[in-house]
Amino acid sequence: MHNRSVRTLLLAALVVAALLAFGGTGLGTSLLDQFGQGHAGQGQQSQGTTPGATSSPARAANPSSLPEIRESDLPAEGRKVLALIRSGGPFAYSQDDQAFGNFERVLPQRNRGYYREYTVPTPGESDRGARRIVAGGGGEKYYTADHYETFKYIAEGS
Repeated sequence: MHNRSVRTLLLAALVVAALLAFGGTGLGTSLLDQFGQGHAGQGQQSQGTTPGATSSPARAANPSSLPEIRESDLPAEGRKVLALIRSGGPFAYSQDDQAFGNFERVLPQRNRGYYREYTVPTPGESDRGARRIVAGGGGEKYYTADHYETFKYIAEGS
């Protein structure tokens, strides 16, 4: 009886370890979320780099059904913030490079911690303003000019 319990416990630990090793993707995501394990560190890069940080913009397919905005059509401040995201900072606001909760559920649904947000300064505003870039752990980036009400996928390199 004791050996059976130990084997069952070891098998469960192996399953959880395998799910965590694969980032909680697919079927494992719902199982991990049910047990509260799918949120810790999910979608964060293991080398301490900023999500979405790349050495050069790569033209990727839009992973959402959201409209696109070309990188060249972003406001000048947005292009500067995009360059800072790629290089890993430094960022102007303490709230930058923090987890974005996607509570509005406008962006594709991902595990908590997958998205990070960055302020795009608005000239003439006395506070952070409404403009943001949100970067996903997979490298995709989105722009909002209206404080998360609507988003556009940023077509980088265009």
